[in-house]
Amino acid sequence: MERTVVQITLFGLLLAFVTMQPNKDDWNIYSFHINSTVNSRYATTVITSRVANRMDESKEIEFQVRIPKNAFISKFRMFIDGQVYDGVVKTKEQAQQQYSEAVSRGQSAGLVSSVGRTLEEFKTSVTVAAHKKVTFELTYEELLKRRLGKYELQIHARPMQPVKDFKVDVSIHEKASISFLEVKGGLSTNALANAITKTHTDKQAWVYFYPTEDQQKTCDRCGEEGMNGDLVIVYDVNRDASIGDIQTSDGYFVHHFAPSSLSRIPKNFVFLIDKSGSMHGKKIEQTRTALTRILNDLAEDDYFGLITFDGNIFHWKRELVQASKENVDSAKDFARNIQNGGSTDINGAVLQGAQMLNVHPREGSASILILLTDGDPTAGVTNLRQILSNVRQAIAEKFPLYCLGFGFDVNFEFLEKMSLQNNGAARRIYQDSDADLQLTGFYEEVATPLLTDVTMIYTGGTNLTQTNFSQYYNGSEIVVAGQILHNDIDTFSPQVVAISSKRRLTFSETNTTVESTGTVSESHIQRVWAYLTVKQLLDKQLQLSGAEEEDVRKEALALSFKYSFVTPLTSMVVTKPPGENTEVLHKPKEGQQQGILQQRQSQLTGRHKTSSSQIKVEPLPGRAGVASNRIRMASFPVQTAQRAPGLGGGFSGRYGQIKVEPLPGRAGVASIQEMPVAYDDYQDSPILNLQRRPGMIPFLHRFLIKTENQSLPLCFDIKGDVRLKLLHHPSGELIVNGKLQKDNGGFKRIVIHLDIFTSIDVDTHRITVKDLGGLRHHTGIDLITVGSVTVIRRDQEIDVTAGDTRMVILLHERNGRKFLWPVLRLKPSDSNAEGILALKPAIYEKVQQTPSTKLKIKDQEIDVTRSDAADYSIVAAPTLGCWLMSAESALQRPLDDFIVAEL
Repeated sequence: MERTVVQITLFGLLLAFVTMQPNKDDWNIYSFHINSTVNSRYATTVITSRVANRMDESKEIEFQVRIPKNAFISKFRMFIDGQVYDGVVKTKEQAQQQYSEAVSRGQSAGLVSSVGRTLEEFKTSVTVAAHKKVTFELTYEELLKRRLGKYELQIHARPMQPVKDFKVDVSIHEKASISFLEVKGGLSTNALANAITKTHTDKQAWVYFYPTEDQQKTCDRCGEEGMNGDLVIVYDVNRDASIGDIQTSDGYFVHHFAPSSLSRIPKNFVFLIDKSGSMHGKKIEQTRTALTRILNDLAEDDYFGLITFDGNIFHWKRELVQASKENVDSAKDFARNIQNGGSTDINGAVLQGAQMLNVHPREGSASILILLTDGDPTAGVTNLRQILSNVRQAIAEKFPLYCLGFGFDVNFEFLEKMSLQNNGAARRIYQDSDADLQLTGFYEEVATPLLTDVTMIYTGGTNLTQTNFSQYYNGSEIVVAGQILHNDIDTFSPQVVAISSKRRLTFSETNTTVESTGTVSESHIQRVWAYLTVKQLLDKQLQLSGAEEEDVRKEALALSFKYSFVTPLTSMVVTKPPGENTEVLHKPKEGQQQGILQQRQSQLTGRHKTSSSQIKVEPLPGRAGVASNRIRMASFPVQTAQRAPGLGGGFSGRYGQIKVEPLPGRAGVASIQEMPVAYDDYQDSPILNLQRRPGMIPFLHRFLIKTENQSLPLCFDIKGDVRLKLLHHPSGELIVNGKLQKDNGGFKRIVIHLDIFTSIDVDTHRITVKDLGGLRHHTGIDLITVGSVTVIRRDQEIDVTAGDTRMVILLHERNGRKFLWPVLRLKPSDSNAEGILALKPAIYEKVQQTPSTKLKIKDQEIDVTRSDAADYSIVAAPTLGCWLMSAESALQRPLDDFIVAEL
């Protein structure tokens, strides 16, 4: 199996940049959440901001959101005084009438604009009455594009003030197993590093970012106005050389194709470099630097050519030459001496480059033409329509043309059209200090072709997205979606045909199962198809004119409207309370820095009962503390038993069955013969749970100690309803203890001590604050302040912030019974903190696999057993594989060191 790195940056999986610009004396952002879910590369992000007007008069409150340019807004809502105000997606024509009416009344304008390299900004505002609150909720969707072997989900946060209840939750679900996960970005370093927690199982991963209010003021990218930076999540999935990952649901399919174990194809590469007068200074210097790096990267079996142009065309060599050391050194000398001056003959340069590739065909190679320019054509043929026609005729679909537009003086729409018409793509190079890295970064994306003439074939498929691709590059991915005729998966058959060097390859589903996702993700698959179809129709519209363009526009518009996508063809009408203005928000085009003005106008399962009271579960011979998954013969009086609730952390396994028979001659007594035992979804104990009586085996609670790498975590059991030291801060200002439940998984109570007079007692029903003023009970969704500690109760979690520590207590439910599970989202900066929650990641070495598995921890070799545990630090409680050992071995200390006499 090969790996595919999936980097989550809200730059390819998702960039959520959210800004608010409040006057802090007027209103307060008391809650700010970013929740991003990535389901098989399709990212849906929800940004929720809750704001309170602190003034004695009505105030206008603004909400600004920056989202990826490739994303489509699909929902916007405001909640005010119990009323919901939904944004409505309409066609541009429908919105234009409201726009015109607002103009006639001279009303003010909202703004949607492009911001930076990858973002565009959504902005709206609403008037909120004195001491009232408003909740803004924005949803946008994006299909992550694989670049350089990774997907990136970048979340940029800039709330414009520190927020007590600030959090970022990211969840990733991939059918292919996740083999790697890390977090990067400016918000992941130094002072904020300990605010990040991450977990991943085979097919799922979670990242949490929970900085405290103080951290939001003091980090490197923070200040009195809060944070201003990004979070980049990077992950990897396993791939193989087969047809890839195909998912179907409700008559739709999506196919991710990215074989990696293929030999590279030698390339023929021509770079066309604009050296006109406008390229002077830093632009030409960065171009020289980038070109030198690119030449160093060429393989010896590559052939290449260089052409520079202004009003004239200049060749380094008249024909392609092999990338030998001598030729590469000569080309680097040529690149270092490129001087700017003159006008711009784009037509002549592209035609000369195409001719170099056309007269040098090489079987088993891939040809690539790259144009870099910073302006419009001003010499030679300057009519854009004529240039497009000349270039299409010269290239004749033999190889792709990639156009790089340097800065904002270039006609980017022209470059985009020219590249799309010739199986390529356009990319803007931003005039910044890293422009040379942008240039080399783009080259790296196309530097290693693996396949050419790729054709995706789907027997039994219809309404397909693009199925023909001129080239497939290492580190990229081809994604095709469509519908299945009559929803008949039995007649649906995918196949990929392509050229690899001199061989024709066919990828089929011989060893691949076309997997249905069931009903859970059916809308997800359909929305991927709609997203891809709209994107490709918009590209197609750019290449056409006349009646053909209008037909494509109508098709794209219909889908945009149906799926509530805010695209260049639609607008969102933001409805507000009576007497407020209604805004019409449009999606700007690439490079549209000032944006578009929008005018405003007024307006578990069931229980299984059997006869039982006690069962003797014997340990495996010679393995103290490790029970067999087979039950020895046992006898017991006939009474009621129920299916077991989850143990401690919980486990998963396969279902079996238990045969219960009466013992001969003993009325009311049954026996269980030795046979496989059924396992529950979240436990490693038999399905039958005993009605415990005094003296019976204590309940086992399972805990996990995770690792920082990809190795299995350690797990251990703690028996009974003991009281545990969860977290004792070295300063003594924060002590957290918890009591395990007697006969159910998890904790019954968690008590937080601030000093000898003040404590916060949390159970599954309420929060009790005890101080010199007496007892106060809180049962609803509240923000509670106790001294320097802030407690925020949400539906299924309690968020506790105390100084440099942030703990979340999750509320889980099993068989109708609730329990608590604490997790540190922000660890104390002092490494001397003690307790179960303060345990450092496990570090071990596997030293023996047969006849039994041994792990080496520090200098101790320990016998372990492969087991499973539910990770209750995650809301979904995923099941993790783990190495089961004694508590003392896992903790490297006596368990008594973690037990307290009183809560």
